[in-house]
Amino acid sequence: MKFTATILLTLALIVSIVMASCTKSYTCHCNIVYSGAPGLPDSSSQEYQITNSKSGAKSACSGQSGTYDNNGIHTVETCYLY
Repeated sequence: MKFTATILLTLALIVSIVMASCTKSYTCHCNIVYSGAPGLPDSSSQEYQITNSKSGAKSACSGQSGTYDNNGIHTVETCYLY
């Protein structure tokens, strides 16, 4: 009985260490380009942190990319994991 408890405790410790190491903090970098009206900035950029697995962070970051039109202003946002 004591041996089984030790094995289960050790297994739980190993699983928690593996799960904790799978999630890290990644930087998502977004380039934003505006067009369609005079006086708009040429471009800008934003960075923000995503804490996730690498594939999850990449998916979340690229999901922020897009093309938007609002009152004649065309915006293209391109995001990638940095």
